[in-house]
Amino acid sequence: MARIVIIGGHGKIALLAAPRLIGAGHEVTSIIRNPDHAADVEDTGATPLIADVENMTTDQIGTAIAGHDVVVWSAGAGGGNPERTYAVDRDAAIRTIDAAVDKGVDRFIMVSYFGAAVNHGVPQSNSFFHYAEAKAAADEYLRESALRWTILGPSTLTLDPPTGLIETVPPISSGKVTRGDVASVIAAVVDRDDTIGQFIRFNNGDTPIALALG
Repeated sequence: MARIVIIGGHGKIALLAAPRLIGAGHEVTSIIRNPDHAADVEDTGATPLIADVENMTTDQIGTAIAGHDVVVWSAGAGGGNPERTYAVDRDAAIRTIDAAVDKGVDRFIMVSYFGAAVNHGVPQSNSFFHYAEAKAAADEYLRESALRWTILGPSTLTLDPPTGLIETVPPISSGKVTRGDVASVIAAVVDRDDTIGQFIRFNNGDTPIALALG
């Protein structure tokens, strides 16, 4: 059993991941910003923790995650506001990485996106540019840390029913994947040390998740 803390615990993927993690025998704390969302988190079986990582210091985030074994970063500003995108998707993520290092929470799972890369190729005129820049910076910072990291790169997200089937084998182009299947991948990699140090891009496909992960 691992003690897992999910940052961004009221997101669509997080709400699906929490019961999968609990079903696998883990203990889950879901960090949320809005107290009104606590009941939704409790319905998943997770313990809600009210904390606004966007406006917390590294030390404050460290206090929130101390005592856990795994951090799952599934937070995001949601786009639309470049300043807030950088504040959450880059700066708060980096502070959380530093906090995890400080507190010895050495397993870190980052939910990123399929095309995430320093050389992402998104033009500055595109509204997606700021998100691409923020995620690239946070992912690269995680790679350079001492943490046991896995970065997940799901393709375009859908609300279709989960299939339990994905594809990961390169070369693959970005397609679509259900949020439920992303949640299942999160639950799978928590227990898979062979995914440490990997950036796993994936779509829905034809291979059961456990086999697709190697």
